[in-house]
Amino acid sequence: MKLYAVSDGPPSLAVRMALKALDIPFELVSVNYMIGEHMTDKYAEMNPQKEIPVLDDDGFYLPETVAILQYLCDKYRPDSELYPKDPKARAIVNHRLCFNSAFYYSSISMYALAPIFYDYKRTEGGLKRLHISLATFETYLKRSGTKYAAADHVTIADFTLITATCGLEAINFSLDEYPVLKNWYETFKKEYPDLWAIAEGGMKELAAFEKNPPDLSHINHPIHPVRKN
Repeated sequence: MKLYAVSDGPPSLAVRMALKALDIPFELVSVNYMIGEHMTDKYAEMNPQKEIPVLDDDGFYLPETVAILQYLCDKYRPDSELYPKDPKARAIVNHRLCFNSAFYYSSISMYALAPIFYDYKRTEGGLKRLHISLATFETYLKRSGTKYAAADHVTIADFTLITATCGLEAINFSLDEYPVLKNWYETFKKEYPDLWAIAEGGMKELAAFEKNPPDLSHINHPIHPVRKN
């Protein structure tokens, strides 16, 4: 099994955390984002979306972080509490995964991460959307009353939400306004130091890029406006 990933991207970090938590051996293949390796025709053979990460399970190529996490649990550790079988319990996990993909991570990515790499500005509108997503997650945590995002134990949903939240820590964004969310984040760090070490490594790389943004002017990105240096 191979995982094509970057060292600082939250989706890549989430899959790496799951592989470690599930104790699944794999080869980590670093994708060179800085030279646009993910934009090549060769990479598109694995993932036509040209996004990262991609799982290669003996020639079975699977992109999309959520799909990868679910596949790993279903195939290799079907009895793991990381992805419970009970329909209602699994539905909550699936909801949190969808919430992160569709709303939470996207608001963090556009406000915190995109301006690091491309010619985007941190705007009031982006900040408002970020606060809405943080407040929504805070509400979910309060209403569920659970220790973690979807249960009283860690699930694969936590891996996506933790790594997304790392993007805020990388730019020194305070979570003080959201005490339940902040407690969830800090509790994970304390209780799962080995898993947190994976996320922390990526977060520190992002923090370094925040202070010294990389020059990606050589990449002709089809969507993102490249910062001209």
